[in-house]
Amino acid sequence: MIKDSQQSDRSLLSIKTMTTTKTEYKYVHIDEKNVPIITGSTMKVVELITSVKAYGWTPEELHESYPHLSMSQIYSALAYYWDNQAEIDTDMEERYQYAERLRQEAGELPLVKRMRGRVIDKVW
Repeated sequence: MIKDSQQSDRSLLSIKTMTTTKTEYKYVHIDEKNVPIITGSTMKVVELITSVKAYGWTPEELHESYPHLSMSQIYSALAYYWDNQAEIDTDMEERYQYAERLRQEAGELPLVKRMRGRVIDKVW
């Protein structure tokens, strides 16, 4: 049992100590998978930018929605995005295409099919 506990402690330690690379942006670093992360959090820059694009949020609204991020972290991530926009936009498009492909492969859920049938029956 002690071995399991020690192994678990080592696993947790390895999760907390990931290798990152500093950038010229104070609050953005690059993880071992070459993904820009907001320093002091586990949030990816692309996740923050998705909120800007999806909802049109201002930095202040981002802070309200993500209170664990400081305004400095948010502005640093936004600056990183604007300086690397093409790369991050490409990443977002690839993520969208991947999700869309999975959705297409999964097909319509049985619950959705049943609900569509009920709506059609009630309309007619």
